[in-house]
Amino acid sequence: MAICAAGARRWSVRDLFTRNRLIGLAIAAVIFASDQFVKWLVIGPLQLRERYVIDLLPFFDLRYTENRGVSLGLFEATSAEMRWVLVGVTALIAIVVAVWMMRERLLGDIIGLGMILGGALGNIVDRTKFGYVIDYADFHIGDFRPFLIFNVADAAITIGVVIILARSFFVSEKAEATV
Repeated sequence: MAICAAGARRWSVRDLFTRNRLIGLAIAAVIFASDQFVKWLVIGPLQLRERYVIDLLPFFDLRYTENRGVSLGLFEATSAEMRWVLVGVTALIAIVVAVWMMRERLLGDIIGLGMILGGALGNIVDRTKFGYVIDYADFHIGDFRPFLIFNVADAAITIGVVIILARSFFVSEKAEATV
């Protein structure tokens, strides 16, 4: 980071792509690629769309679901216009997360933000391509389903948010080394 004559800080490209930020971008890329690969398996080789459910374990199934809403099935997109509103809002959130990640200095927070960004991008691609997000992971205890059916992107977003929240409550900025 350079300091100009007036004393204000100027950001350079080199400052933006420090080791920690590259780790965050790599995490986002791996989550995005993993999410898209598993969804390709689900609708391609596994043909889950046609089969609907594949019983894998007594507590876990692959169950094809088209999620036209957002978290917890809220704000279901019942029209093409609403679909694009959801894409736009999600894209705006992804941009905010990306900017936050590039400005963040703490590695733990960058990891959480990278997870959120990768998951958001995976779900944006689905909603853009199909008009819905493909969900398939179904944990259950008999007929009791404590979780909604979800995907890799949803899991990454949830874990990323938990990391950010936990760190905001339990980790002091001064206790962690910065970039």
